[in-house]
Amino acid sequence: MELRQLHYVVQIAAEKNFSRAAEKLHIAQPSLSQQLSKLEKELGVLLFRRTTNSVELTHAGAAFVDKAQGILDEVEQLKQEMDDIAHMRKGKLVVGSLPITGSHILPLVLPVFQKQYPEIEIVLVEDSTSRLEQLTASGQTDLSLLSLPLLEPSLAWEPLIEEEICLAVPPQHQLAAKHAADENIPWRLRPSVNIRELGREPFIILKRGQGFRQIALDLCTAAGFAPTIVFESSNIETVQSLVAAGMGIAFVPMMVSRARWSAFPPVYLPLAPPAPSRTLVIASRRGRYLSKAASAFIETMMTTVEQHYKPE
Repeated sequence: MELRQLHYVVQIAAEKNFSRAAEKLHIAQPSLSQQLSKLEKELGVLLFRRTTNSVELTHAGAAFVDKAQGILDEVEQLKQEMDDIAHMRKGKLVVGSLPITGSHILPLVLPVFQKQYPEIEIVLVEDSTSRLEQLTASGQTDLSLLSLPLLEPSLAWEPLIEEEICLAVPPQHQLAAKHAADENIPWRLRPSVNIRELGREPFIILKRGQGFRQIALDLCTAAGFAPTIVFESSNIETVQSLVAAGMGIAFVPMMVSRARWSAFPPVYLPLAPPAPSRTLVIASRRGRYLSKAASAFIETMMTTVEQHYKPE
């Protein structure tokens, strides 16, 4: 059994197709099939069930892939540790991020980091909360930018920022007229909205798998009602566009409200104290070796976020 064969099996399992896997691995498909057959013969079990249209893992294959991913991750960690010992600055860092926060935080962090460490390659992975937790737990991302609570027990995390949540309403909404204030007035001194007032409002929220969706639902539950959901989207900009168009209201993170992304944005209003918030964290697998590159990235992110997202 060879390490390259582990790579082959993991890639076939990910692609569920020999042609695509061979293309990603930069080898010929016949060579890939030959190596898999050689490995299956050595192990005495079939790892994949082949059909005319797909390739599916067998029970033995699923167990093999799970162990193989762990072995490959340990090998990658060993390489990183040896590179650090040799004082090498080259390397690759895989960073996972939620689309909402990544689009606002990473454009601030990445230029600073790459200026300091130009030879370190950054690979970005954007996905849902649940998927990122799985990728981080399996070592497929070195770090991930997530929000609490984390459901995966194998993850460790460091707090990045406590971010207030506000309410987005259409410009013509009665709450906009009732609570809107001069933008020159500090945010915390503006008139606020009690969530209990929103029980009969139509809500626009993110789709399942996005962590902020559950935060929004929990806010409504704590206020004593189940929200009437009229639209769902996987994109926070789409949510805000629908709000601005008068289709409903939405809870949004404060950093999203600060971004001037549209000429016709919704109206953003503070929520009654104690203002609800979410905690953004930098997560990694508990006990996993953190390279110097990863540690430097965490430090850069914390410094940059502190500078740009200070409370008003």
